[in-house]
Amino acid sequence: MGEREVTAFLSDLATRRQVSASTQNQALAALLFLYRDVLDTPVGWLDKVIRAKRPHRTPTVLSRHEVARLMTAMSGTPRLVAMVLYGGGLRLGEALSLRVKDVDLDRGELSIRHGKGGRDRVTMVPDTLREPLRAQIERVREMHRRDLAAGRGAVALPGAFHAKSPGAPFFLHWQWVFPATRFYRDSTSGRWVRHHMHDTVVQRAVPLSARRAGIEKRVTCHTLRHSFATHVLEAGYDIRTVQELLGHRDVRTTMIYTHVLNRGGRGVRSPLDALETAMGGPPFPPREPTNSTHDMLTGPDSISLGRVIDGQFAKTSWHNELRR
Repeated sequence: MGEREVTAFLSDLATRRQVSASTQNQALAALLFLYRDVLDTPVGWLDKVIRAKRPHRTPTVLSRHEVARLMTAMSGTPRLVAMVLYGGGLRLGEALSLRVKDVDLDRGELSIRHGKGGRDRVTMVPDTLREPLRAQIERVREMHRRDLAAGRGAVALPGAFHAKSPGAPFFLHWQWVFPATRFYRDSTSGRWVRHHMHDTVVQRAVPLSARRAGIEKRVTCHTLRHSFATHVLEAGYDIRTVQELLGHRDVRTTMIYTHVLNRGGRGVRSPLDALETAMGGPPFPPREPTNSTHDMLTGPDSISLGRVIDGQFAKTSWHNELRR
């Protein structure tokens, strides 16, 4: 394929097939790899491609009551992982990549290593999770003791740290907080090593539990991170603190969570809700259903307007006002 065919293919994805921006970017990345790295062909002409626009979407946020219902519907290690996601605002990959040394229960801190963008940060350990995490680490300690007795017990280390410290893969503090149940053979060292719990275990458990709890929203693991940020802002903490806890490089990314502070609609109270205060009661009391066409055309007699007469608020029916 030449310039014309590739450009037409990528543009067709955005115009006729209307795929998402991420789908088109994936196709573009594959073609860039093919032409630049395999065929060694310059591809500057790809700048002419019509790009799919990435829509601006507000995040889905659960109420505190919905979060409680979700956690009640979950069980086992996926429940503890979900509580860490909501309790500290972690991404799923960050929570599953926690090692024993990253959990400081005395200081109440979680150290996030190599988060999004390769940045480290520190977030909180909720008081509610101190004992559950302590018990989880004890289970990891016992599992590691059995693995060592069986001649295994190694984990993968970041970068080339295994070359600097050959015994480090067997140390307890490098073990995963949420380990997988099975081993795999490392292609470099030839050892049987244990990885952390697979992402899909929690990714399946969260939406399944949300449906079981009767939550009529699209709930994912990342929804818990959105809910954490929104609820912390609702509690009155400043946005810079939330930015640091979430690990956002730009505060404008954190600003998206200000859309649901205290109440919906940017915190603005609808004028319809203000009518109850102005009229001294419900402005539109319930009426019995009617089959009369005349009643439907003339309107409800119970809807009242008011005027100030001699300094007092007086109610009058709306059709009497129209006659005047």
